[in-house]
Amino acid sequence: MTQSDDITAVYQESLDFLYGLINFELKRTARYMASKLDAGRPGRIMAFLGDPHRRFPAIHIAGTKGKGSVAAMCAYSLQAAGYRVGLYTSPHVVEFRERIRILTPDDADGRVSEADFVALMADMRRVVTEVPGVTWFEAVTALAFLHFARQQVDVAVVEVGLGGRLDATNVLTPLVSVITSLSFDHTDLLGDTLDKIAWEKGGIVKPGVPFVTAPQRPEALAKLQEIAVERESPITIIGQTWQFEGGERTADSRNQELIITRSPSSFIPHPSSFPLALAGAHQLENGAVALAALTAAQSHFPRLTLAAIRAGLAAVQWPGRLQLVHQADDTPDILLDCAHNQDSAAKLRHALAQEFAWNRLFLVLGATGGKDVSGMMTELLPLARRTIVTQSSHPRAASPDSLRETAVSSGFSVDMAPTIADALRQIWQTARPGDLICVAGSIFIAGDLLNQWDGLQSQLLYLNPSFKLVSSLAGTDDTR
Repeated sequence: MTQSDDITAVYQESLDFLYGLINFELKRTARYMASKLDAGRPGRIMAFLGDPHRRFPAIHIAGTKGKGSVAAMCAYSLQAAGYRVGLYTSPHVVEFRERIRILTPDDADGRVSEADFVALMADMRRVVTEVPGVTWFEAVTALAFLHFARQQVDVAVVEVGLGGRLDATNVLTPLVSVITSLSFDHTDLLGDTLDKIAWEKGGIVKPGVPFVTAPQRPEALAKLQEIAVERESPITIIGQTWQFEGGERTADSRNQELIITRSPSSFIPHPSSFPLALAGAHQLENGAVALAALTAAQSHFPRLTLAAIRAGLAAVQWPGRLQLVHQADDTPDILLDCAHNQDSAAKLRHALAQEFAWNRLFLVLGATGGKDVSGMMTELLPLARRTIVTQSSHPRAASPDSLRETAVSSGFSVDMAPTIADALRQIWQTARPGDLICVAGSIFIAGDLLNQWDGLQSQLLYLNPSFKLVSSLAGTDDTR
């Protein structure tokens, strides 16, 4: 056995130990509530580890939709400015180590190495012994913060796991708190009204710390403004003090253009334009949120210039978000998106109609149990010539039978397939060049497709010898 094989074996054993902790991500039962979570435990974990979260400045991001994209935009911009940037996001799409990354000018991927993970887990095993009841996400958050501290990052960009008020990441006192677009999701845990959801998400706002929010519906915005006043946190509202629009996209570029038409800051004069590598009109809003957050933190990072931000926004990669995994003139195209509730499905529908050209649309849909599947279907199924429902390998995946029952009750006809590979093989034999195959419904469906992509390419090549991969999937060849 080589040294590399030995490290991989110990890494897998350490990962298995971590997954042996209470993992609410894999459970359908209620988990985000004070009766199930010890709100003081993350602080005790950090204290046991020497308070690593106090050894770097941070940008802290919560929200229903867009928080991962905003986090990536902020991190890539800071990286382009020459900083070492910790990036903590969840869930992962393909491989666990995606969650904990350090982006540097020389490393745009930056996933924690297997060796570093093993070393970090040695500390976490002691934590589990000394601090009763440690959950999986609390442990992963502690691993990330300890890694960032040991690697002496210049800044960390941290995405909330769920909610905000009770989230393990809320031990941070950041340079700026960010709330992205709020909509109905996890209503059994966060509340069934937007003001209740806003109250939970707004739990990350710290006294006196600047606070940026995306445009929100009136009841959500009113609650966030109330929180800002109560905590004396200066609030920036995108769509009010900051205004933006989309520019013309050139024929030879896949980037779209974000134009800031109004800002209260001299750092970003108006109008100013920025290229966005991420597709979808909703990314214009996310880009404006990221710019406002970077502006709030800019005084701490003198190398963060407009040129660096432009370079970072033009280079962002965020798998599973309107990602063309295959495009060729002589085959159907394959598009992948993580849309997992009605609001994100509506954004996907808009992008399909406005930003992609296709003769016929074929839909592969898989969802996580407990989601508003009917709402997603209402948005997407009317566009599709044919829909196949399937399920991911995730324990919380809804079964194809339950998805078909929902479709029928909503007035739609769908086919079923046991796996995403089966669904793609079925559609590939009936779709034609100029058609678009869209795979959507959950981040776990996206992960399954990317994990199997090499093998699926070979199978699709057999069905159509002219098949050839065009788009880049670098960094997605690991297994979970």
